[in-house]
Amino acid sequence: MPDPSISQEQNHLLAALPDSIKARVFPRLKLVEMKLGDVIYESDQPIEFVYFPANGIVSLLYDMINGSSAEISVVGNEGMTGIAVVMGGDSTPNRTIVQSSGFAYRMPAAELKSEFDNSPEVRVLTLRYTQALITQMSQTAACNRHHSIDQQLCRWLLLSLDRLPGNKLKMTQELIANMLGVRREGVTEAAGKLQDLGIIEYHRGQITVKDRPGLEALSCECYAAVRRETERLTSGLLQ
Repeated sequence: MPDPSISQEQNHLLAALPDSIKARVFPRLKLVEMKLGDVIYESDQPIEFVYFPANGIVSLLYDMINGSSAEISVVGNEGMTGIAVVMGGDSTPNRTIVQSSGFAYRMPAAELKSEFDNSPEVRVLTLRYTQALITQMSQTAACNRHHSIDQQLCRWLLLSLDRLPGNKLKMTQELIANMLGVRREGVTEAAGKLQDLGIIEYHRGQITVKDRPGLEALSCECYAAVRRETERLTSGLLQ
């Protein structure tokens, strides 16, 4: 059942809307539960709804012909899924799945497209978020090409933490390997190093980050670059 403590204001995009637009948009939002592993969109399928996460995380994955996949970006309460509908498309080449369970507000894609076309405020908001998302995608591509699995894991953990209320993540090493597009053995080794250093604690599919500054020190520059650009684009929205 939907959690009554969840509100639209927990999503930063929705919270940044002017009050006049909130009054029009909020009644059309439906609170839905996102369970771990749920598929939000299949690749190349029409986008019927867009989702504004309140406290969960969604991953955009690119699937290869051989069955392997890699995460190209994550979306939490800073943004939305289905951005393609306001960029001239009605589908996405990526598969979108729930990485961390939680709740989101769902809106028919056609209604968001209408708001985008007719409201300058909505247009500015979504375009700035799109730029932040593109930055994350491009930085992820560079990170996957040039940095070690250890650094990639640190970046991934930090991006996930930024979108969660606490310091715990429910995620198996196999799923992390699928997200990073690497072998499970590589993730097991990298996670073991972090655990030996006292930075994380891993037990039965739950990762607890015990030393965030230490995690940031071991991460590559990609995490800082993405966070800096996201904060630049989303701070003081519409002001």
